[in-house]
Amino acid sequence: MKILLIGKGAREHALAWKLSQSPKVWHVYVVPGNGGTSRLDNVSNLDCVRADDYAGLVTLAKVLGVGLVVAGPDDAVVDGIEGYFRHSGILCFAPTKEAAEIEGSKAYSKGLMSKYGIPTAAYQSFTSYDEAQRYLDQVDTRVVIKADGLAAGKGVILPTNKTEAHEALHDIMVDKKFGEAGSSVIIEEFMEGDEISVLTFCDGKTFKSLPPGQDHKRIFDGNLGPNTGGMGVYAPLSFVTPEQMAQVDWAIIRPTLDAMRAEGRTFTGMLFTGVMLTSQGPKVIEYNARFGDPETQTMMMLLAPECDLVDILCACCTGSLDQISIPVLPGFACNVVIAAGGYPESYSKGDIVTIGQCPDGVQVFHAGTEESRDGTLRTAGGRVLSVASYGSSIEEAIGSAYRAVGCIKFDDMFFRTDIASRVLRRSPG
Repeated sequence: MKILLIGKGAREHALAWKLSQSPKVWHVYVVPGNGGTSRLDNVSNLDCVRADDYAGLVTLAKVLGVGLVVAGPDDAVVDGIEGYFRHSGILCFAPTKEAAEIEGSKAYSKGLMSKYGIPTAAYQSFTSYDEAQRYLDQVDTRVVIKADGLAAGKGVILPTNKTEAHEALHDIMVDKKFGEAGSSVIIEEFMEGDEISVLTFCDGKTFKSLPPGQDHKRIFDGNLGPNTGGMGVYAPLSFVTPEQMAQVDWAIIRPTLDAMRAEGRTFTGMLFTGVMLTSQGPKVIEYNARFGDPETQTMMMLLAPECDLVDILCACCTGSLDQISIPVLPGFACNVVIAAGGYPESYSKGDIVTIGQCPDGVQVFHAGTEESRDGTLRTAGGRVLSVASYGSSIEEAIGSAYRAVGCIKFDDMFFRTDIASRVLRRSPG
């Protein structure tokens, strides 16, 4: 089989790395890919078609003889890439455009949860800045403000007081900090608890989740500073019990998929659910309709060598997920994101990146990198690299990752030093 993978981040590098290990795969083509995907065996970057030229991608896939298309980024999924491939004879791992609205519009997803009794934070949605202002003046509890549309994972602001809340609202709706994604906003109650990420394979009938992970959204140690696309993830989570995961399944995942089916938007592909473990039980923070980033980098390290990702993705596309097992290694995995100085705001590009000899069991997945004709690796994005590792213990996994971070150099590189500190503090000794 030949595979066409859409995207250019560390998520796509991790997917290409795992997909290329399948004995069923002859070659993986990545559009447009990055400086890391270009260095993998049996993987090639292509720039002859833009990643958002979906009709062109169908033509390209036919010319190449592709058997499976995997959509990585949120915009490809929300734009409805699946619909372009639906009658092409080529499998496409992505939900329909209608189902992907669960990510494309927070107002839609909150309305769905409200209609079907899926636990989430109390909220109000607004398209009028003046009405949103008046509502903020009335509420006397801490709130979260979210841009309705896609904002590269940065469209959620957690103000600590009313002044900050008004500033955030003005930034989103008036200054258009996130463009048209902020034409509508959600103002919801702030939830207390542990936030976890649940990645679930779905074929429209059956669903199977990977072990829960925990992302570190804020830019600075101690969960301070503005939200980012994610600065590091570890999994599984020792503080999450099997009973809690069972509750997530029957109170959130199953009702969500049932609701989508009832709405005529049957969901197939990858459902990413951000969950807050509150004192009242698990509640939904948000949905994504594709693989998470940086969650995917950690999850690919957890999949057992005999786990064939191609089989899983094809089963989701063909309604046969019930016939597939997803073997996972018994230990722990994590990844540490290395960003360009200034991210998530303005940052420089074009700085030379050097990667030394990393410890065994570590994979350096590229996010914002480009390889020049002479082989020089340079920065090309805010999140530059994702250093992922596996270990028999969380201490081993996180230690290996940070030792590998020490082997990487570029000007003004920045990373959090406290990934997984939530569980490391509880570890004996």
